[in-house]
Amino acid sequence: TPDTMMSELSLRHLTVTRRLPPRAQVGRPHLVEIEVFNHKNKVPSYAIEVEDLRAGQPADKRCFFLKISPRSAQVAAYRRTPARRGRDLHVGFRVATRFPFGLFEKSREIGADGELIIYPAVDPVRLPHSDAGDRNGGETSLGRGMGDEIHGLRLMREGDDPRDIYWRKSTMPGAKVLRERANDTRRDVAFSIDSGHPGAEPDEDWSLRFERRIRDVASRAVAHLKRGDGVSVQASGGERVRAGTTVGADPLLKFLALLEARPESAEKLAARPPVKDAS
Repeated sequence: TPDTMMSELSLRHLTVTRRLPPRAQVGRPHLVEIEVFNHKNKVPSYAIEVEDLRAGQPADKRCFFLKISPRSAQVAAYRRTPARRGRDLHVGFRVATRFPFGLFEKSREIGADGELIIYPAVDPVRLPHSDAGDRNGGETSLGRGMGDEIHGLRLMREGDDPRDIYWRKSTMPGAKVLRERANDTRRDVAFSIDSGHPGAEPDEDWSLRFERRIRDVASRAVAHLKRGDGVSVQASGGERVRAGTTVGADPLLKFLALLEARPESAEKLAARPPVKDAS
């Protein structure tokens, strides 16, 4: 029929692409841009609706394009707020139109892979002025700083900066005393996460505790990074990540986003050191 032919013509020779943000986070909205290019030389495409398809999830996000002129593109965006961390796999698009009369819908699917890693949520955390350690599994140690306030004195070792020699105390022959500076003293903070669950599959209570721990570690780790501390996180299966002010929070948040729970038996095997060949 003529209306079917017009619908099919409107869907022909279209290219659809998406632009994902560089990062996304649970509970924070982000935008995904959808661009449709009409390759037809003379015929516009009308009333085009594009659904962005994600693996294992309903196609609940779509963009509408009233008219796409010949040899031109139109861009629209949809807003999404992720509810869970991990890999968000985009697999393609469903392109549809109800042109010309709005009575019948014609559609087709286009494959287009894309991946967005959803970081865990990060809550605001106010750290104590003097943090002696993490009550929920973290440990801290102090490193030497480069500020003006004197943290203490010690004997000079090979490789030390001679500009830090404290000459008033360096009276013994061959023994030089150095000043330790404190106002930029760096803390190294370590967190641990138990990622091994009992049984073949984790139950709901264990999964909730696991996700709460990941969110708590993410929040506290980001707070320490903002303060200038070094942070490391280790899972019970042996996986480990370290972050500092030079690299920022991205490696740590990506590690937490992709950390998966495993049975305790598999965790113990993964964490066991390799057996050396006696031969």
